[in-house]
Amino acid sequence: MAKISIFAISLAFLLLGSIVSARQQQQQQGECQIQRISAQEPSDRLQSEAGQTEFWNNNNEQFQCAGVSLIRHNIQPRGLLLPSYTNTPLLVYIEQGRGMQGMMLPGCPETFQSSQQSQQQQEHQGQGQRSRQDRHQRLQQFRKGDILAIPAGAAHWMYNDGENDLVAVVLLDNANNANQLDQNPRRFFLAGNPRKAQQQQQMRGSRHSQSQQQETDNVFSGFDTQTLAEAFGVDEETARKLKGEQDERGPIVRVERGLQTVRPPFSREEERQQQQGEGRGNGLEETVCSARFRENIDDPSRADIYNPRAGRLSTLNSYNLPILRHIQLSAERQNAIMAPHWMTNSHRVLYATGGEARIQIVDHRGEAVFDDQVREGQVVIAPQNFAVVKQASEQGFEWVAFRTNDNAMMSTLSGRTSALRGMPVEVIANAYQISREQAYKLKFNREETILFSGSTRRSGRRAVA
Repeated sequence: MAKISIFAISLAFLLLGSIVSARQQQQQQGECQIQRISAQEPSDRLQSEAGQTEFWNNNNEQFQCAGVSLIRHNIQPRGLLLPSYTNTPLLVYIEQGRGMQGMMLPGCPETFQSSQQSQQQQEHQGQGQRSRQDRHQRLQQFRKGDILAIPAGAAHWMYNDGENDLVAVVLLDNANNANQLDQNPRRFFLAGNPRKAQQQQQMRGSRHSQSQQQETDNVFSGFDTQTLAEAFGVDEETARKLKGEQDERGPIVRVERGLQTVRPPFSREEERQQQQGEGRGNGLEETVCSARFRENIDDPSRADIYNPRAGRLSTLNSYNLPILRHIQLSAERQNAIMAPHWMTNSHRVLYATGGEARIQIVDHRGEAVFDDQVREGQVVIAPQNFAVVKQASEQGFEWVAFRTNDNAMMSTLSGRTSALRGMPVEVIANAYQISREQAYKLKFNREETILFSGSTRRSGRRAVA
């Protein structure tokens, strides 16, 4: 009887799991009934003291289908993006500028500490006070072309220590398994009062947000002042500062004298090791506290595929940045002419970084859901399995794509590794009602794999064959 009961309970759980899985699948399928795709631009903007944040409308059916949101930070020199954490993993592409980032991971040691008190601290310290050393978790510096991976719930901040504006494009993977809430992006600030800045902006006549990414107070603002004072061992005046009730600076604030932190120099040797992959595979990067969270994807020398007449393709996945296996995301950077293709296991969020191109996307019905020009700063989402082809203008076309799988795979429609190349000539001839000779040409005329050189029929223009 006991065995029968255990079997019955196991069967019940199995059926329940199947029902839940089926419901989730139906819900996801319902969200991807896309009739038409359009190139998207930011729908809302929040101005801060030292920069601005732009939001794409995540209620748009394309973003709902992919289960993602997209924002873009423009941080001025000496601008600090206040510490916060989100309910989703993040993938950040540094489109312009340089800076440094701190990410606080639970349980990780404070491995950066000052050897002596800084000169600036000495100037502002009273004679009767003793010197204090600072300790914190490690920092990482970044530059143009870097991809930064941030796990869900990891508190982080970003600072522009360069001389030009810093532009960071951020993907939030709302449908990720790490998000146990609904698919609305939520950012939990640890400082400031972004909602007050948003209210002030709306009072000045700025447009209201069309997305669900409304800014909020920081998390301390909901606690009682006395409770905060006791929790941190400080006076109530300091506790009130934590709540940021009168802070109208927005989520990006200016550090007047520059940020003084403990950090090693960003050496050329470190860059060389990163590019050549040295120091990997020794087991250290497999621990969360010492894992690499950054990789540059713009460097031409690290291209995975290169064709001098077509351009280059650089991919970033869980094989060359292992932390991506944990957050289940990947990316690619291209300035190339690609074969017509589809992604077998991921959606792709394409962000144009330069030039212009005609992009065509075809769904399972054989209908073109998108056929239009895409220019710099615009976003197009290609759902999983939708066929895509791009035709660059005379000025070329460059883009970065975020992919919703840590090992996203591409299948091509033409070329040496394409689906047609793997078929017998007889199958092709009968499938398309053409002669065997025509089928042979259709199969073997293109010897390239993924990147195609320009067509001879379109002289003076870079085009996909």
